[in-house]
Amino acid sequence: MDTQTLAAAQEIDFSMLALFARATITVKIVMIMLIAASFWSWAIIIQKTISYRAARREADAFDAAFWSGEPLDELFDQIGAEPNGASERVFAAGMMEWRRSHRQDGKLIPGAAPRIDRSMDVAIAKESEAMTGGLSFLATVGSTAPFVGLFGTVWGIMHAFEEIARQQNTSLVVVAPGIAEALLATALGLLAAIPAVVFYNKLSADSDRILGGYEAFADEFSTILSRQLDS
Repeated sequence: MDTQTLAAAQEIDFSMLALFARATITVKIVMIMLIAASFWSWAIIIQKTISYRAARREADAFDAAFWSGEPLDELFDQIGAEPNGASERVFAAGMMEWRRSHRQDGKLIPGAAPRIDRSMDVAIAKESEAMTGGLSFLATVGSTAPFVGLFGTVWGIMHAFEEIARQQNTSLVVVAPGIAEALLATALGLLAAIPAVVFYNKLSADSDRILGGYEAFADEFSTILSRQLDS
């Protein structure tokens, strides 16, 4: 390789901004999409991490209050019909149905236990929908971002070969910028996909544990109420 070619290659700006500026409009669109997906993924990751920690703290505090020996009616009156925490909402759903199942004479309407179970199941389903919202986006980014980046790379390399054919020159000065621009799209695809996949798996496991705790509480609460029904 001659000295002039090396000198020309050293003068090429290979910074990310310069590579983006030199890319074709198609590759630029791909890069912008991947950058936006990465930022949105991190927003979901941060928001879910904070909300899951808050949910665990709320569940621990409610469990302590529930098993403190305080009468359930008094605990429900303290929480109210519109509680703030997820555990409290599951409990409130069961208690409201429990109170609705009593007739004016104090006797229970038949079929109270199944209705209480269904009420708590509906409450848990609502919490599950809210808790897992956004995780599907992480899964989508994790599975598609590498292929979107690969598309940008293929398109960029095709443009680089067209430039070689147009200039009738295969020197480093002609080849290197186009290849670098193309590979940047793949790098951005991996940059978006890897955190999305890692945190999707982690957050999915966290949500399963939290929802499993709600379901376990609902079963325990249903058992307590069934004892009172039998008595």
